Formats: sequence, C-alpha cells, structure tokens
Amino acid sequence: MTTVILGLSRYVLALLFALYTLHCFLGFGFGNEDDRKGLAFMQAVFLVLIHTGGFAVLYFKTGDPEVIFFCALQEVLLIGCMVLMRILYPGCSRLLINNMCVFLAIGFVMLYRLSPGDHLRQFAIAVFSLIITLPVPYLVRRIREPWRYTYALGISGIVLILLVAVLGQVTRGSRLSISIAGVSFQSSEFAKILFILFLSGLLSEDCFFGDSRKDKELRLINTLLSGIFALSYVFIMVISRDLGGAAIFFMIYVFLLYFTLKKPWILPAAALSGAAGGFWGYKLFPHVRNRFLAWRDPFSYIEGQGYQITQSLFAIGTGSWFGMGLNDGSPDKIPIVTRDFIFSAIAEELGCIFAVCLILVCISTFLMFINAALSVTDPYFRLLALGISVSYAFQVFLNIGGVIKFIPLTGVTLPLVSYGGSSLLSTALMFALIQGITIRE
Repeated sequence: MTTVILGLSRYVLALLFALYTLHCFLGFGFGNEDDRKGLAFMQAVFLVLIHTGGFAVLYFKTGDPEVIFFCALQEVLLIGCMVLMRILYPGCSRLLINNMCVFLAIGFVMLYRLSPGDHLRQFAIAVFSLIITLPVPYLVRRIREPWRYTYALGISGIVLILLVAVLGQVTRGSRLSISIAGVSFQSSEFAKILFILFLSGLLSEDCFFGDSRKDKELRLINTLLSGIFALSYVFIMVISRDLGGAAIFFMIYVFLLYFTLKKPWILPAAALSGAAGGFWGYKLFPHVRNRFLAWRDPFSYIEGQGYQITQSLFAIGTGSWFGMGLNDGSPDKIPIVTRDFIFSAIAEELGCIFAVCLILVCISTFLMFINAALSVTDPYFRLLALGISVSYAFQVFLNIGGVIKFIPLTGVTLPLVSYGGSSLLSTALMFALIQGITIRE
C-alpha cells in the first residue's frame, strides 16, 4: 500500500503545484486585494499540501524522524509569515507573499533530499531573513525624500564589491564571496540592491521631467553620472571574474535608463555592448571560455568542462513529465546541484510539469513586480520597483537558461530555491521592498 501511495505522490504533487500556478494567474483578473482573498487562501492550502507532501514522501523513503521535525518547524515559519504579514500590513499583496513562501517550501524539500546540512543552514538563514525584512514595508511606507541618500548608497555598493575584488575567495574561477569572523557572504547580492536604489534616486530627479535649458543640462549630467557609476560596478565585477553578476548589473542599468529616457536606440546599443563584453570575456578568462565550449557542444567535453551540463540534461530528460519521485533519482551526480543546478534536480525527481509550473510562478512573480511599478505615481518608487523586477527576472533567466543549455552557464542561483544565504536574504529584501511600495500606494 505504501508503495502505491509513494508512486501516486508524483502525480499528486504535480497536480497541486499546477493548481497553485493556475491561481497565480487567476489573480490578475481581480481589481484589488480584497477580491483576491479567496484565491490567496486556496494558494496557501496548496502550498502547505505541497510542502507537507514532499516531506511525507521523504519520511517514508528514509524513515528518518528528523524529517517530521523539520517539516513541522517550517510549516510554522511559512504559515506564520503569511499570517503575520497580512495582520501587520493589510494592504500587502497576498499572492506575492504566497509565491515567496512556495519558493522557500520547494527549496526546503529539495535541499533536505540533496544535502541535509545545506538544508539546515538554509532554514536558519530563512528564519533570520524573514525576521530582518519584516519591518522593511513599514520603513518604505514611512520614508520621506529617499533620494537624499542617492550618492551614499551608490558609493556603498561600490565599496562592497571592491571588498570582494580585493579580499574575495576564488570559487570556480571567480571571486564571489568574502569571509568575516567565519561567516561567508556574497556582497554583490546586496550591492545589487544598493545599485538599484542609487539609480532610482539619480534618474528620478525633477530634471528628467522638465524642458527648460537648465533641466536639459542637469539631465545630461545625471545621465553621464549614472553611466560612470554603472561602468564602475560592471568593471569591478569583471575584475572579480563574476561575469554573471556583471551581466545583471548591466541589464539593470540598461532597462532603468530606457524606462527613464525612452530612447529607442538604448536597447540595440546595449545589445551590441553586451555582445562585445561577452566576446572579450571569452578571450580573457579561461573559465568563461570553458563554459562557452561546454555550452556549444557539451558531449564533446563530457569528461571535463561539459560534465555539469550533460548531467543536468540527463537529469531533466530522465524526469520526463512526472519525475522519478523524491529520493528515487540521481541528481547528486550533478556537481554543485544545490546551488546552480537545483532546477535540474526538481525536473528529475518532481517532473517537467512541476518544473514548468515553477517557471510560470517565477513569471507571475515578475508580473506582480511590474504591476506594483505601474501602479506607483512617485517616479523614485516606480524606478525602484522596475529595477527589482529586471534584477529578479534576469537572475531567473540566467539560472534556468544555463541549466537547460539555452545560454552558457553563469553560476547564479535560482532565487529563494537554490542554496545560498546571501541570495536568500537579498531576494527576501527585494520582496519586502515591493510589498512596501504596494502598501505605500
């Protein structure tokens, strides 16, 4: 009987997540948060069932009573987060809270299956992150004249990534993190938010909305300053050999500049610049060259640089529509599976239907971010929401695009799902900022 139930669990988990995903998009048909209460409640039910069902399968497969303990603790965290946010901030986006929690829930299940040690650290960081970011929506709602801190934020971000360039630990050819008192963190994750705050302040000044001669002069000066700062960020990231991070900073700058100036030449110019940057990255850095060769023809280098991507493709293909079942696949054959390739592990054990639903939930999250930006009248907070939207969407694209061989690997994480404390905290902060902008309106 147990074998039959475990066999059916693959289909049940896929169905529950498909229903959750459907409710994400049904929410766009309602005008306000009050109308979405029923949808949000049903989402929360599906979320709890997905999380509990995943850990139940792991318990029957492993027989470890620790599974039940962690499942209960995480249910308290996830339900507590959803309830507390709705009590403290009645005007918050309930569907967005649910999406954040469902990403965490899927990450918890997969990390426990792949690496209990990483799972424990991720859970502790999630508790810390949710506590730290809880007052952020209130601060966003109460803040006055945020543009006064523009240059301080921009310079602080440069200092953070300079620390990595000088003192950072080399990981897979790139300087990604620094360690202080035994605690390692990736400062570029937080510099990314500071960069968005800086650009939002600089590009939302009054000169961008006037037609006088003085306004045009100030607009030109601010545009040049934004370019200098953006070039500094990207250059330092290139020195650190973190080309995935450099690409994210570049895309944030390009789209915020385009949203502000509305000049059609910006996007093709950015595409040419990005292509030139990729070419020189290929020429200058051996690890970038290896990733490109592995992307172009991974099976020719299956014993070397193509091993990761070939194992990822094997895992995704093996999973088929409904997956092998939790704990029945072999995702541990993929190096760094908990960080860069967790999407492949999800596709192998939970199935391609589950994986496609995960992509759709990421898309719905991006659309919620964009809706928050479009509903804002204040230029500063509109640009802030747009910058967060671009950053989130491009990071998801880089991660999933890399593991399915659509683009070369970049080494970035899947937000809130992959193992990574800095990524989790910075993404939770971005979700909290969007909630604050929503409440402010």
